[in-house]
Amino acid sequence: MGYIFQAIGVQKDRMDQNEANLEQGAMPENNQNDNHNMASLLESEGLGIDFPRQGEIRQGTIASITPGQILVSVGTKSEGVISGREFEQIPADEMAKLTVGMEIPVYVINPEDSNGNLVLSYTRALEDAGWQQAEALKESKSAFKSTIVGYNKGGLIVPLGGVRGFVPASQISLSRRSGAPGESPEQRWSKMIGEEITVHVIEVDRERRRLILSERASSSESRESLKEKVIADINEGDEFVGRVTSLADFGAFVNIGGADGLVHLSEISWDRIQHPSEVLKVGQEVKVRVINIDREKKRIGLSIRQLQGDPWSEKAAGYKVGQLVEGTITRLTKFGAFARLSDDIEGLIHISEISEKRIEHPKEVLKEGDTVTLRVLKIDPANHRIGLSLRRVDSMAYADMDWKDLEQYLDGGSAEPDANA
Repeated sequence: MGYIFQAIGVQKDRMDQNEANLEQGAMPENNQNDNHNMASLLESEGLGIDFPRQGEIRQGTIASITPGQILVSVGTKSEGVISGREFEQIPADEMAKLTVGMEIPVYVINPEDSNGNLVLSYTRALEDAGWQQAEALKESKSAFKSTIVGYNKGGLIVPLGGVRGFVPASQISLSRRSGAPGESPEQRWSKMIGEEITVHVIEVDRERRRLILSERASSSESRESLKEKVIADINEGDEFVGRVTSLADFGAFVNIGGADGLVHLSEISWDRIQHPSEVLKVGQEVKVRVINIDREKKRIGLSIRQLQGDPWSEKAAGYKVGQLVEGTITRLTKFGAFARLSDDIEGLIHISEISEKRIEHPKEVLKEGDTVTLRVLKIDPANHRIGLSLRRVDSMAYADMDWKDLEQYLDGGSAEPDANA
């Protein structure tokens, strides 16, 4: 390079001489020719080259590929190098595509390291291209096809160029979700790896490295169209394995085949609960039965408890009409008193069945906590109701029944004797 600086020195001497000539009123010597010669000299020796700048993306041509290193020509006097970590980060499928003479985008990490090398990255160039593509897709609201490459507890991982996008579970198509049973993310999503997926870009944030995608936005199906199809195909009494999608004070919504049905609070459990969250959680898999369909309003009524054993019916099976039982008064109302029987079943003593005398309120005869002998008047399994009577405990109408129950007990029957028998 020394002769270049010598040439530059000569040019400078000539320019200084020209300035002196101008001061003395003389014309400069060959100024135009000197400038042209200077530009030619700089260009011939590489000083007119557009040197790469850190952070820019350039198109280069692969000059060689060796284990651990790729040399790429980007128009400078020497090739840039992709090595070390930047070489190792190139995905195997991308590496298999690379060939000598192929044009690829590269990211300039360092225009000149301590060894004088131009340090490049292929993966960073792909990532930048991915972000640009994502921004363009979001702007145009266009869809793109990709492949599911992974998952986490919240959804699926889908690549866009060199960027990994995330499809939240709520943005996965209903048909794909309905075909993914299981409690854990592995059970739900692992079988989807390798499947093709079409998605829309719904959020791009380069700084936070956040790319959110949606399959539902790209799917031709809609929640309403799927619901119409499901409603047309199902019948009351059909049973499904569904997934809880949301909880409300009045019940839980369960997705069956791509449509949400409502499990009313009263149909969740045989036990009394104040809120669905006491026994259910979002994402939980449950068995449900279709109990009503309103095709006009597109509503599906479901039940969880009807597929479970009815503990009330099992307990009530030990009672019969006319039987004497012992109960504890739990509540007093204007229309009667409630009594809890030995199996934690409550029965109602209507005000007309409390006393032979006319009373205005049960508190005239009973108080909460009283333990009394009662007679079973009615058993209604469908509505979980037992009618009781206090005033008919000594009724002669049941004398024969009481006597037979006592004889059975005295003869060694397995049944406990009825109270006051």
